[in-house]
Amino acid sequence: MALYAIGDLHLSLGSNKPMDVFGEGWDGYVGKIAAGFAALTPDDVCVLCGDLSWASSLDKSVRDFRFISELPGKKLIMKGNHDHWWSTAAKISAFFETHGFSDMSILHNNCFLYGDKAICGSRGWTIEDKLDASHNDKIIRREAQRLNISLEAAGDAPEKLCFLHYPPIFNRSRCDEIIDVMRAHNVKRCWYGHVHGAGHRYAVQGVVDGIDYHMISADYIGFTPRKICD
Repeated sequence: MALYAIGDLHLSLGSNKPMDVFGEGWDGYVGKIAAGFAALTPDDVCVLCGDLSWASSLDKSVRDFRFISELPGKKLIMKGNHDHWWSTAAKISAFFETHGFSDMSILHNNCFLYGDKAICGSRGWTIEDKLDASHNDKIIRREAQRLNISLEAAGDAPEKLCFLHYPPIFNRSRCDEIIDVMRAHNVKRCWYGHVHGAGHRYAVQGVVDGIDYHMISADYIGFTPRKICD
């Protein structure tokens, strides 16, 4: 059994949303995702860090989630900025149950234990768009609160692993509200997605102020889930 993570599958099996605008690396990406998951077993766990489906509603996302469900391993699902199908946790769980997607669970205002580690996370928020500071500040405070709830749910777990959709540090920008929550809970490792194409060169990797950051956007890691631990 092992723990993995990947972000930004950007599936559009029930719609037509091409990803080649982000570069030729996205050519045939659905097949690349299937090949990348081939190393996982049914007992493995994979955190999916948002932007999973371009569907605009749950009923239009069935083909995308059927594809995800047929991939090996148990999946912990997070919200990204393009997940417009997202609804309440209760409705999403009922949707999964109705369609027999029993290998999926929602990581949202909660946490999951994996051995002596706690899997925690939140969507986070963009630190690139400064056009409406008051709007951004409100959402950042809410996302920081959700991350705090998730980390508090981990109790006294020896290690709290943090998963986000948005990067808390990108280029020269920082989301201090999110970083402060992680530091308050002694988080040492954080994984995030969201960044594609030319943006890869601005991604922050490695230890910054005591937290080790890892970018796991699907196109950045070759559409192969990144192994975190056994």
